[in-house]
Amino acid sequence: MSSFTINRVVLIGRLTRDPELRALPSGLSVCGLRIACNSARRDTDGEFHEKPNYFDVSVYGASAENVSRYTRKGRRVAIDGRLEWREWETSEQQKRQSVSVVADTVLFLDSPGERTAGGRLQDGEPSDGLGDSEADQQSDGELVGVGAGSEDGDLVF
Repeated sequence: MSSFTINRVVLIGRLTRDPELRALPSGLSVCGLRIACNSARRDTDGEFHEKPNYFDVSVYGASAENVSRYTRKGRRVAIDGRLEWREWETSEQQKRQSVSVVADTVLFLDSPGERTAGGRLQDGEPSDGLGDSEADQQSDGELVGVGAGSEDGDLVF
């Protein structure tokens, strides 16, 4: 019997809420995300219907700070990570469990080119001030993200 296992998850979707950054008692930063990924299924009449799937994602360390700083609700992201199962007991002694994704890498899929002059995104959302620098304008259309090995403030291009 083999002891080889694989625990890998790759998701592409949109953030359903703004990232929530907090610090653990150890001082390590953790950012909580929820992303929605649609799946299409064919019904008995042969028509496709989309169904959203929602996933909780945790990002740790410097990557957590970068994700919190550079993403907002509605932005597209790609997540590469692993599933983590946890179990706990409530104050009423009820056992609970959940499965979430621990991200090793987060790619920001919305390019600075999707921003318009005047500080607003094309969909009318206020700009967060990103994408206004000359470097951002030159990287139009490239994927930008953070990985588990990123130093604070480093972005992977």
